[in-house]
Amino acid sequence: MRTGLMNISGKIMKEWLLRFTSTPFKGLLFGILITVLLQSSSAVMILTVGFISAGLLSFPQSIGIILGTNIGTTATVEFLAYGTDEMIIPLLILGSIFILIPMTKARNIGLFFYGLGAIFLAMFGFEHLAAPLADSDAIRPLIANVNNSVLVSAIVGCILTAIIQSSTAMTGIAMGFMNANIVNLPAAIALMLGSNIGTCLDAYIASIGGGREAKLSVYAHIWLNVVGVLLFLPFTETFAKYMEHLSLIPEKQLAHASVVFNIVVSLLVLPFAKPFAAFIENLHGNKR
Repeated sequence: MRTGLMNISGKIMKEWLLRFTSTPFKGLLFGILITVLLQSSSAVMILTVGFISAGLLSFPQSIGIILGTNIGTTATVEFLAYGTDEMIIPLLILGSIFILIPMTKARNIGLFFYGLGAIFLAMFGFEHLAAPLADSDAIRPLIANVNNSVLVSAIVGCILTAIIQSSTAMTGIAMGFMNANIVNLPAAIALMLGSNIGTCLDAYIASIGGGREAKLSVYAHIWLNVVGVLLFLPFTETFAKYMEHLSLIPEKQLAHASVVFNIVVSLLVLPFAKPFAAFIENLHGNKR
């Protein structure tokens, strides 16, 4: 899906990314837009790190983009929450037909539809395999710890996301476990919070050998997510109760929690974008 979207709109997105980042607010808006279109905060962060390494963007310009990617990535989670099992077969068939058409644009559209269908199929699998998986002797103690401790949940979410390299996929897994009544809402929210830290690994790897400013951008991304998670984690139970008032459906409760968390953290940092950039430079500026 990411490949199809990148081929369809990647060139335009790159041009916009370079043109509309003169202020943190503009960077925020276009970070949101690009992440929604490319369906991956990691992809946008890797693009940003690449531009900084090439000298096309400066580190301070990247702050707004970083804030925007965190908000933009929640669109995918919201979309997954509203998806249904009935969409799987039509999306896979439609995607297959378009992929077979000998035209580049049609093939890219087909990749998007097929990829989307595959995501819904994977979520369907998670939901139906969650119960037997949770009954296994190896997994049962972990599930119990996840439900009893938001800190353990956040750590598990962080580690799994670092391994599978997608915070959206981690949140999708949490949705599947919630549907099977294996994981409660506070634990699922903590998994989601941890995934926001785990997803920083992609950009960190991309920054290796990328120069000083590229590394500063990644450090800013890590600090933003770590501090945001630490601010929310002690109030996970209370946060979960508020999310229960927004919807009766577990997947939507978790999706809304992801949106609220990322919007609140990004908007809190936005007015202090320049001091935040200065803090990162003072703290990590001498590191190579």
